[in-house]
Amino acid sequence: MRLSLSARFRQLDPIIVGVSLGLLILGLVVLTSATAAVAVQRTGDSLFLVKRQLLLGVLPGTFLFFFLALVDYRIWKRYAFFILIGAFALLLLVYVPGVGERVGGSLSWITIAGLRFQPSELVKLGFLIYLAAWLAGRSQTLLRDRRESLAPFVGTLGAIVLLLVIQPDTGSMTVIAGTAVLLYLVAGAPITWFVGMVAVGAGLFWVLIKTSSYRAARFMTFLRPELDPKGVGYHINQAMLAVASGGWLGLGYGKSRQKYLYLPEVEADSIFAVMAEEMGFVITLLILCAFGALVWRCFVIARQSKDRFGAYLAAGVGIWIALQAGLNIGSMIGILPITGVTLPFISHGGTSLAVTLAAVGLVAGIPKRM
Repeated sequence: MRLSLSARFRQLDPIIVGVSLGLLILGLVVLTSATAAVAVQRTGDSLFLVKRQLLLGVLPGTFLFFFLALVDYRIWKRYAFFILIGAFALLLLVYVPGVGERVGGSLSWITIAGLRFQPSELVKLGFLIYLAAWLAGRSQTLLRDRRESLAPFVGTLGAIVLLLVIQPDTGSMTVIAGTAVLLYLVAGAPITWFVGMVAVGAGLFWVLIKTSSYRAARFMTFLRPELDPKGVGYHINQAMLAVASGGWLGLGYGKSRQKYLYLPEVEADSIFAVMAEEMGFVITLLILCAFGALVWRCFVIARQSKDRFGAYLAAGVGIWIALQAGLNIGSMIGILPITGVTLPFISHGGTSLAVTLAAVGLVAGIPKRM
């Protein structure tokens, strides 16, 4: 019997839906406060960036969330290879004159029909779908075969990493590579392979630092934030000052001082610092618990799924959100280098928010197919 639309909505995982909705609303609230000053400076409209987030992130993201939640997720397994080809095509489009656009020193945006978006965000979900399908199609024996498993995995991931390095987009590269390698381990790859890939990744990271004066300066600032506080160390020092100023209970909503053009990128990777400054440690900890609940639920769904493709999808989305949130927050409190990744659900960025909502929507619909 075909279920009504309302009945299908009720079958969606309530924790995924509820926590995602809560984080989405929180993101708009935080964004409204954090971006008021910089939006006035740039456009004269204090709500300009919030309106953009609603138009380019919330609206398409909400549609994608429910569309992917209500459609049988198993259909994407059939098209996984074509999705991978599409991911490569998007990464190559940035090099097409008139389509690719350089923003902030990185050739990582494309503009089509007046719509500008970051293809690496779409690749996060597209490559995850392909990887989940690829892993689901291999037995545990094949997963431990170097020629049948390790070689194609490293080759495909390496090609994506190379295209992201050339742009360069270190943040997206770290999230995509980290998610893929951890999911590969979860699927059953030998721990020795995992250690080897981490070692290779660390070596690549070191090469990137040595071959880029900008990355080298950022890494040295991470090790010693007090160096060059008015130059390359300015960002991390202002971020840590904002977080520390919040104390236990925060300065109060709308009362951040660092957002008044002292802290760079308040709408993007620095938004956590503004949130901590205004809301304090206690509220910020509760927000981190919400992220933890979302990630935990993804892993619960993965464990309960009778379908390996669904299990790898859910686990992959959980790893992705945990890794990206960890990289963003870690960089703002000085325990990780600044990579420029956004805080899921909170930071400004239409492509990032829409793709994140699409990913969690995909997971929300898995339980009703079990």
